[in-house]
Amino acid sequence: MSLRTYELENFALTLPITQAGRTTAEQFANQQPTPRKAEQVRLNTLAVWVVNDYLQMMGMETDTSTSDCWNPVVRLCADVADLVIPGVGKLECRPLKPSEQMCYIPPETWEERVGYIFVQVDESLQEATLLGFVPSTTTEELPLTELQSLEDLIEHLAQPQQSIESPISNALVNLSEWVAGVFDAGWQTLEFYWNQPELKPVYAFRNAATVANQQNAPIRGAKLIDLGIQIAQQPVILIMEITPQEDRQISIRLQLQPTGNQIYLPPRIKLAVLDESGAVFLQAEARSADNYIQLQFRGEPDERFGVRVALDDAIMTQEFVI
Repeated sequence: MSLRTYELENFALTLPITQAGRTTAEQFANQQPTPRKAEQVRLNTLAVWVVNDYLQMMGMETDTSTSDCWNPVVRLCADVADLVIPGVGKLECRPLKPSEQMCYIPPETWEERVGYIFVQVDESLQEATLLGFVPSTTTEELPLTELQSLEDLIEHLAQPQQSIESPISNALVNLSEWVAGVFDAGWQTLEFYWNQPELKPVYAFRNAATVANQQNAPIRGAKLIDLGIQIAQQPVILIMEITPQEDRQISIRLQLQPTGNQIYLPPRIKLAVLDESGAVFLQAEARSADNYIQLQFRGEPDERFGVRVALDDAIMTQEFVI
């Protein structure tokens, strides 16, 4: 046994999973379309539930109701296990099974997190062990030996959190892979959302099915954007359409639309395109009754750019390469 493993065992904390936690996890899991997705949601919910109990025991205020994983639309479309700590931010609570030695962190959780805590859920679902945390990450797999103690977590959360936003995020989306039908984590085909009544786009891109088999037909991907309590847990959907041109350039069209029963976008929400330096060169802002906002431009192979969605202090930025 290594010294680091010994230390990990000493600062880990095992807590019971309450019946209320198991009931909630099963309720969320039963809403999922496949057994695999149900298992993911069940473990994510249990991890958040146990971390919520722990932080409340430590005297910290928490709010599951505004967490992404408590939103039925977001948990259906993304692998998230976040817990909102008012005045601090979102703490990601990643579950592990007892046999796993690596912590998995989905790329869609690399942004807008104040830290990552890792929770080993017992196979009986009767108890879970808080293994440790890291303040940030940009990798999908993290060895258990990299974890810091729970005491370090409490100290980290007690410190004033700076709003850190790089001009362009580290999660690079390669648009050339979309041509082969491969979408990055967090992105789906537009058809996926057409099959979700609560997310089906209404205001544009209606002619997609009629051109799907044409040469140089547009390729469309979509991603849910959740800016938290600023839009009352109602995510918006970012749609990107790429169309190859004869001069090897790529035509790119972006749309931001509301979801669910919402007719209009939140006023003041902004959609921007950034160059490689992070400078804005295109931007649109929703007014009081806009069904969608849109930007269109062209790019060349290997060119990089960023897309930013912002409402007040809530910001999501994604980097792309053509």
